Order: sequence, then C-alpha cells, then structure tokens
Amino acid sequence: MPDLTYREALNQALREEMQRDENVLLIGEDIGIFEGAYKVTAGLLGEFGARRVRDTPIAEEVFVGAGIGAAMVGLRPVVEIMTINFILLAIDQIVNNAAKLHYMFGGQVACPITIRTPEGGGHQLAAQHSQSLANYFAYVPGLKVVAPATPADARGLLKASIRDDNPVVFVENLALYSTRGPVPSDEDYVVPIGKADVKRTGTDLTVVAHSRMTLLALSAAEQLANEGVSAEVVDLRSLRPLDAETVAESVRKTTRALVVEEGWPTYGVSAEVAARIQDAAFDYLDAPVRRLGGAEVPAPYAKSLERASLPDVPGIVQAALEVVGRRTAATAGR
Repeated sequence: MPDLTYREALNQALREEMQRDENVLLIGEDIGIFEGAYKVTAGLLGEFGARRVRDTPIAEEVFVGAGIGAAMVGLRPVVEIMTINFILLAIDQIVNNAAKLHYMFGGQVACPITIRTPEGGGHQLAAQHSQSLANYFAYVPGLKVVAPATPADARGLLKASIRDDNPVVFVENLALYSTRGPVPSDEDYVVPIGKADVKRTGTDLTVVAHSRMTLLALSAAEQLANEGVSAEVVDLRSLRPLDAETVAESVRKTTRALVVEEGWPTYGVSAEVAARIQDAAFDYLDAPVRRLGGAEVPAPYAKSLERASLPDVPGIVQAALEVVGRRTAATAGR
C-alpha cells in the first residue's frame, strides 16, 4: 500500500469519485483556482473544469443551499466549508433542509450531499476559528457525521460519503492534513459509515476517541505500555450513526473506559459515548467511565494557553493511569 498524507488521500478520493460518476461535483470557496484553503482540491479544476469544480462567493448559506438543491435533482455535490466555524452560517440549511427533506417528502426525495469541513485548535487561530463542533450535527436525526483519523479512513469514508444517498457532514481536522499513513490503492475501497475500528488491542482499559484524538490516544497507549498498562484504542470514525456495540464489546473485555475528545465535554461526544457504555456495559465496569476534553473556555490565542486548553498525550496518560487505579505525580497529594 502506498503511503499518502491525509490531504492526498482526500484528494485521491475526490478525483476517483468524480471519474467514476459524472454527477459528482465540487462546490466551495477558493476550491478551484486557489485549489482549496488546505490544497485538498489541488489539480481538480484543471482535470474536470469549472462546470464541476465551482468556486463560490463567501456565502455559506447560499452555496450549501445550492448544493442541497443540486442533490435533490440527482447530482452528488461535495460542498467544502473552509472551516467548521463558518458552517454555523449554513446551519439552517443543513439542519432544517438537508436533514429533513427525505422525511418531509415522504421518501420521494433523496439528498446525497457531502459537506466537508475541518475543525480543531492548536494553530493560534483564536476563539472564532479553533472550535470542534461535530457534535452539533451528530445531534440531528437525518444527518450522518463522520470524523476519520487516518489517511486510509479519510479516503475510504469520503468515498462512502459521496456514494451515500443521505446528507453526510464529513469532519476533518486541521492538524491531520500532513499526517501520513498507508492507504489501500483499490479504487473501490470504502470504509462503511457507522462502524468503529479497534486501532490497538489491549486488556486493562479502553480509550475511545475520534479524529485527531485517536492519534494522541495511540501515542498515549505506547507510553502506557511502558508503565505496564495495556490500553485498547477504539476509533469511533463515525459519530452518527454511532457504533456503540464495538465500544461496549471492548469495555466488557477491559472493564474500564476513558473517552477523549478535542471539543468541550459538556453535552459532547464523550458524554454520549459514556452514556452508551453505562447502558451496554455497566455490569462489567470496575471503575467509573472517565471523560477528557478541551477546557470549557473560548480558545485562547496565546500559544501556551491554547496548548493548555487542549487534551494532550501526557493528559491522556495521566487520566488512564487514574482510571486503572494507579497514582500519578499529579494525584499523589490528593
């Protein structure tokens, strides 16, 4: 399998799906001549032309609405929102139109639209440009929400999203674009939406994560192994539908769980996952489910404060040790 960056894997998926189906088109700000704010659409305007790679004004509600209309008449638009922070301008179109059309038209209308957007902090972009808001959309029936962590999953899930007849919010992470990993070269390689993946097996506790936090959880698991703790890492990959059974199966085996997310934990993804674990694996738990998320403040601009506000590998290691009943330097005085 060739090694690709996350960015290259997304670009490859878009190119292959556009070659495969002439109804696939791209819509968004600066995706054509400029090749996307993060260069995910590099080369696609030259290959497919302005009819299928459509640059738009800075008007998220308008071009998401145009994408929904295109989907209703049989096209398969992939709409790029420059960052998830800007998606709030189109939330009415996504929540009140895309998510509900199939139901409100009695199943006579499909809405096969994919909305790509990156989220996440750590880049000194301040409070209005550093948010993780995938849970906003995972809350809504009628939407599918995916958040891949690796280049292989990014390629496979994007292809699955484009082929799906439902609206899909495809959430990337700014810090992942340059990460690299093996990617299957099969043009029909897809990752099923709604299926979590055990990225690392273990026996002492389950660490549940998604998107960039999966990579941090894997790094933390390496450090935990040096401490004699065997951590299993479950990557959700999909937030709606949520594969609670894979998570529960892991927790039944390890008997302990730590759920990590970059976003704010109150009403967040980790809250939902913790509740599902309580429902499905309560009798197996040897310790309360622990949650770890970003500090519940607007993202600071100062680099040192921003870093302190985000989950990191040492924080995951410390939380995991506490879950398995190991005292750490931070907790020894308690």
